[in-house]
Amino acid sequence: MDKPIKIGIIICDRYRTCAGGKCLRSFHKREGAFDRYKEVEIELVGFATCNGCPGGNIEYAPAEMKKNGAEVIHLATGMVVGYPPCPRIRYFSQFIKEKYKIDVVVGTHPIPTSYYQTHTNLGTWDSATWKELLAPTLADEKTRDSYN
Repeated sequence: MDKPIKIGIIICDRYRTCAGGKCLRSFHKREGAFDRYKEVEIELVGFATCNGCPGGNIEYAPAEMKKNGAEVIHLATGMVVGYPPCPRIRYFSQFIKEKYKIDVVVGTHPIPTSYYQTHTNLGTWDSATWKELLAPTLADEKTRDSYN
């Protein structure tokens, strides 16, 4: 049996009291951005917040996760569906890749329908950049509904 891919998750500090229910559910069910691991074993080795704007924990949390064997860090879906979405998410991704040489995936659980509808109506995600960032978490409508 192959050894599991070790994963860390960083969430937006606005959700610091979040119990991680949607992220962990999608982790175990291999939905949303965790769909990419359908054929392999995965292990969660870290879960932290960014520490609030401007994201001071982005400098330190990946180091701890890497010590625990993290090979991939997921920036939680809350960073893209919050009001407003995290304006630093692209920078966080680039910084972690450069400093720690760890792959970064934007997203964890599928985007819930309620957030999808609101941001669509607001035009929040109309740019090509956002379409690229959202791709891992844009599940089908039935799956989005199940994460409401």
